Amino acid sequence: MYKRQGRAPGATAAASAAGSGEEGPDGRHRVPVPPTAAGSAGWLPLRTLTHHGPAGPVAIPLDDLDPYRDLDDPVPPARLDAEEAAEWQRVFDGAVAVLVATGADQGPGRLDPALIRAVVPYGRTAAVPPAAPTVAVSASSGDSFGAMLISRPGSALALAETLVHEFQHSKLAALLHLFPLLDDDREERYYAPWRADPRHLTGLLHGAYAFTGVAGFWRDRLAEPKHAEVAAYHFALRRLQSRLVVRTLRTSARLTAPGRRLVAGLARTLDGWLRVPVAPDALRRARTAAALHRTQWRLRNLAAPAAPDGTLRFRPDRGFWPDTRTHAFAVRPAAPRTADEHLAAGDPATALDGYAKDLAQDPADPHALSGWIVARAALDPGRATRRALTRPELHRTEPPGPEPHRQEPAGPSPHRPKPRPSRPAG
Repeated sequence: MYKRQGRAPGATAAASAAGSGEEGPDGRHRVPVPPTAAGSAGWLPLRTLTHHGPAGPVAIPLDDLDPYRDLDDPVPPARLDAEEAAEWQRVFDGAVAVLVATGADQGPGRLDPALIRAVVPYGRTAAVPPAAPTVAVSASSGDSFGAMLISRPGSALALAETLVHEFQHSKLAALLHLFPLLDDDREERYYAPWRADPRHLTGLLHGAYAFTGVAGFWRDRLAEPKHAEVAAYHFALRRLQSRLVVRTLRTSARLTAPGRRLVAGLARTLDGWLRVPVAPDALRRARTAAALHRTQWRLRNLAAPAAPDGTLRFRPDRGFWPDTRTHAFAVRPAAPRTADEHLAAGDPATALDGYAKDLAQDPADPHALSGWIVARAALDPGRATRRALTRPELHRTEPPGPEPHRQEPAGPSPHRPKPRPSRPAG
């Protein structure tokens, strides 16, 4: 997530830490680790995450003190207890091991951990209850390069992915400070496959750049046996979603010359990655998850019909909705129970029945209706189901009736609906 508002996370911490450190022969700042975390009366020492890189030890501020670390109004310190600070170091050690496993080549999705300037812990100060395996919240600011706000996950792999994601935002923010990349009216009307809400073009560019890096991160994990299954899914999902957004940028954004070069480079990278073979089951789940998100986004955000001139209209009652499917579809369920799990397991017929039962209770439930539309398209990829995938908001009040269905081990139709050139992509 990228949010630019107020002061930068970790700005004070990074500045004070940099002022107390030394510059090594490689030009990087190395911050000495405090000899004790206790501090003296009236003084709270800044915590750090230590990393032993090729050029020597590096300490990255773990900033739980800066009043502007929330990217909004000033907040009081949220001091981590000793156990939570130790958990941060443990998970960070694992994330560093993941990141350095791919070597020093700075390809898309690769990150030298020593480049991180500050990490701001968010949302918890104690090690109990245990952290969720995935990152719930992350953010960065264009005014503090390499600083990032993160809710600690229990998984080192999830933290490594988030470090890559947020550093991608930092790199693009630096470019935006140097060069105008696009002319943006800041109207939020475009589909972003990783958001619940419509986005403006600058947000789309940030998302495309960040998630192209995330796709590269997962591409590097394809050959790692313990990560291969989840890596294949996330790589397939993020390359597909990022390419969709790049297409929207190329057709709808007024890009400057540097912006056109940047977006063309993203397109070349993603087009090459779309030819990388991925396990068929992971590819099916990724395509299904992408179709579900897009379908539910349109059901929750768009009013039907469109305006007389064809402009899409947004629902006045739209709001945030949790994306519970992107991570849930990462692994094929061994013993599916819910309609979503049956769909993830490659059984759209059983999933369709489950969604129909849910809709019998609430015909307007966007989660169930999006699942029903996608499962039906998997069973019968014809013109009618493609039309429902393209404009699901037109089917909001159409009750799904009984219909014969046949089992097919395939995901939604690979013929993805193209975004309209000058309208919100969906």
